[in-house]
Amino acid sequence: MEERTVFFLSDQTGVTAETLGHSLLTQFSSRNFRQMTVPFIDTEDKARAAVRTINAVQESGAPKPIVFSTLVQDEYREILKEANGLHLDIFDVFLTPLAAELGEEPSYEPGRAHGMSDIDAYMKRIEATNFALANDDGGISRNYEVADLILIGVSRSGKTPTCLYLALQYGVFAANYPLTDEEFESGKLPEFLVQQKEKLFGLSIAPERLLQIRKERRPMGKYSSSQQIRFEIRETQKIFRRYGIPYVDTTEFSIEEISSRILDSTGVERRVRP
Repeated sequence: MEERTVFFLSDQTGVTAETLGHSLLTQFSSRNFRQMTVPFIDTEDKARAAVRTINAVQESGAPKPIVFSTLVQDEYREILKEANGLHLDIFDVFLTPLAAELGEEPSYEPGRAHGMSDIDAYMKRIEATNFALANDDGGISRNYEVADLILIGVSRSGKTPTCLYLALQYGVFAANYPLTDEEFESGKLPEFLVQQKEKLFGLSIAPERLLQIRKERRPMGKYSSSQQIRFEIRETQKIFRRYGIPYVDTTEFSIEEISSRILDSTGVERRVRP
């Protein structure tokens, strides 16, 4: 299978180039991509160094590199276009027609997409992240009256990364509580969770996938036995049905997809727009 080298170039962190570039590349599943991110290209020397790196791939006899770029300063963008590769300037593609439609020239200020120009939004994300960490896996804080969401499910079903993603991306206050043998045997949720029932959202997962995840974390013992895993998932489903808790199966979904489905299902407001 042919491998293509892909560069993500940016005058800041490279997150924007990576996000859009990855989304586009996933549509070409028959290809292997060797991905390289070159962030903080904010001088002429750095721009020319990036060009040399890209050209070295071409000169090695490899297929033409693909370059995703999100630099905003014209002088550096023009230098990068000298590289021997398929150059996809994301700002060129979108900013030019957008400026024409709005009748306004863009500011071309580096770092606005992921910077701290909106301090209030930034602080909301920090507060939400601190909340998620304090209320991870039934943490001792349990100030669930502040929560926008409380995710419940078996251990390793994706609760923690989903809570952190919701906090970092959207400023959502998300706590999570792991269901344990106590809940499985009684078939009941703790009273402090029942009191917040309208905030509960469940995560489920296929037994085979959960077995794989737990084997990597703790290969021996009851925790990663097939019998225990099937028991936990079966009892979790019963609890979801008993309390009418909406849930999503995380088996085939990324954290981004899980989060989007949760927000769409619950109607929880995004406090911050990424």
